[in-house]
Amino acid sequence: MKIIKIGFLLLFGFFLTSCVVAAAAKVVTTAAKVGISAVKGTVKGVSWAVKKAEGKIDEDRLNGTWKVVGVYDGTYEQFVQDSDPANNFKSECAHGSEVIEFKSKRGKFQPVHCESEKEDWVKYKFEFGKNPQTKNKENYLKYNSVNYISIIDVTSKTMVLEGNLMASYAFSGGKLYLFEKVK
Repeated sequence: MKIIKIGFLLLFGFFLTSCVVAAAAKVVTTAAKVGISAVKGTVKGVSWAVKKAEGKIDEDRLNGTWKVVGVYDGTYEQFVQDSDPANNFKSECAHGSEVIEFKSKRGKFQPVHCESEKEDWVKYKFEFGKNPQTKNKENYLKYNSVNYISIIDVTSKTMVLEGNLMASYAFSGGKLYLFEKVK
């Protein structure tokens, strides 16, 4: 009877130890994912904490005028893997700044270069699902039936978008944009 009790205690101790090790491994894995997915820095006083939104973003968050404060030459995946993602944004405007205005109720946006050269309004469709371009499940905008802009995240003060938004930066490789809300 004592041998059965000792065997049972050893088996129970082994089981308990394996549960603790598995739980610790899960915590370490989660901490590593969080550390990789949120790359932090500051651009002109605006925090560039880039972490992809989990789940659907409310489309109304896009509403308003947003000023470009950072551009990264590369994709979001490259940005996350970059150990030193230095901001290479240099505004080409002598006066004013590059902005993009969204009217989510009407489903359209307008990029404006240097706040003077008005471009046409572009109609878009807001989607949450598998982006045909990146093959990832995410929030994105589809416009001109073949173009896509990935919405990485939108807060009340900042927005991060990925795609060919502004031709002047797209030609040099700029794909990841950090915006600050203007109004």
